[in-house]
Amino acid sequence: MDSMTMAPDVNDVVPEVARPFLARVGGMLIGSRWVRDTSAGELAVEHPGDGSVLASVALAGPAEVDQAVEVAQQAFRRWSGVSPTQRAAVLFRLADLLERHALELATLESLDVGKPILTTRMIDVPFTIDTLRYNAGWATKLTGEAYELAGHGGLVSAQTVRQPLGIVAAIVPWNFPLLQAVMKVSAALAAGCVVILKPSELTPLTALRLGELGIEAGLPPGVFQVLPGRGDVAGEALVTHPGVHKVSFTGSGTVGRHVAHRCVETFKRVTLELGGKSPNIVFADADLPRAIAGSAQAIFFNAGQVCYAGSRLYVEDAVYDEVVEGIVAISGRMTPGMPLEEGTDIGPLVSARQRERVLAYVQTAADEGARVLCGGHALDRPGYHVAPTIIADVREDMTVMREEVFGPVLCVSRFTRQNDVIASANASRYGLAAGVWTRDGRKAQTVARALRAGTVWINQYHTIDPHMPFGGWGESGWGREFGRAGVEAYTETKSIAMRL
Repeated sequence: MDSMTMAPDVNDVVPEVARPFLARVGGMLIGSRWVRDTSAGELAVEHPGDGSVLASVALAGPAEVDQAVEVAQQAFRRWSGVSPTQRAAVLFRLADLLERHALELATLESLDVGKPILTTRMIDVPFTIDTLRYNAGWATKLTGEAYELAGHGGLVSAQTVRQPLGIVAAIVPWNFPLLQAVMKVSAALAAGCVVILKPSELTPLTALRLGELGIEAGLPPGVFQVLPGRGDVAGEALVTHPGVHKVSFTGSGTVGRHVAHRCVETFKRVTLELGGKSPNIVFADADLPRAIAGSAQAIFFNAGQVCYAGSRLYVEDAVYDEVVEGIVAISGRMTPGMPLEEGTDIGPLVSARQRERVLAYVQTAADEGARVLCGGHALDRPGYHVAPTIIADVREDMTVMREEVFGPVLCVSRFTRQNDVIASANASRYGLAAGVWTRDGRKAQTVARALRAGTVWINQYHTIDPHMPFGGWGESGWGREFGRAGVEAYTETKSIAMRL
């Protein structure tokens, strides 16, 4: 919201399905209590579509973190002793509740983040529920191994067991707040840990609603707590607290590096899912209509506010003009609008600060000699909209090719040789994801294996599934979310040997 623009009445924005929650929200969940009076005050939560204030939410400070950790210590002793079958049952009940309240959650997510309602209703919430059910199933499947060993004086029966780490601090960003929360929380709870969730202060609403539903599902007090707060206050208190055993953080590389240093100081386990500058490669033998549509979706989905967005597009010289013209045409047909309008293709950015940050990157690219083919400006409408932007004539040393923009900004470069494009794609400190478009299966597999990325998509982009581990190389992070690895990350392996 620009400082000189008056915010509309929130009642003009919020559908009926979300009003009861917004009328009562305000406190944070510590134990089984909703605490409103806190040491760090409150923060107004804005709707990115027009700047209206949706709610005022209490912020956690060090005192609230101390309280939550103390409660979590008691809760862990109980929850870690609950049978895996019982843990799974509670998580499955929670998934059923999310499904029952799917429209409410989709509406809150759209209001809070600024995503089109079609996206939150058809993608975010269903995928969140699938993830919760997938992780719930792992509660009964975390097994060790058994061995017979030759020891001194006879046989030794040996086994490994997986045991929960303890108290987990889950710190999630603002671009996929519900999914990121459930992804971390459900994996940790399935493993027998307890969780203190710190959502972004920009988008805390679905996390707080998740806390309510967790209580309704039967999670014991203190097993899952929700503390909205600023990263440099509540986040810092969590990652430095001696009572926290693991931190799972998703966010920027700069903050992730700080989190890693803090965790090392106290020997905490840590998982980091950080930024990306993902390359997307289109060869001349690709199915071009499919590659053009997929490459546009790779960058413009969620207005480019995706860590694995395909923001660096490399197109083989023979088809460069056709591909670029096709994506420019798609960008021109995209409908910006209010998040809750069914016809909206691309919503606003999450905040005025993020809008100005994105526009500054575009200006820097132009100053460094790049050519802006389309977009590159804020839209003349309420909210924090930036027009879909495509930048050509970029060099690998340009700021916009090296740094994560986190907006609807695509950088396009041409290539002629396969080895050269692989080298360019890998010339990044990030390594989260990549895309390859070609009809040649051998070429696709060769390039995919050569790319330094945690996930490579072939003839598609954006496929994420709870079965498939997700994470990055280099400065894109440590560890994996999803899959068996994502749940086992919340456990320690213990070896036990007994002489027979």
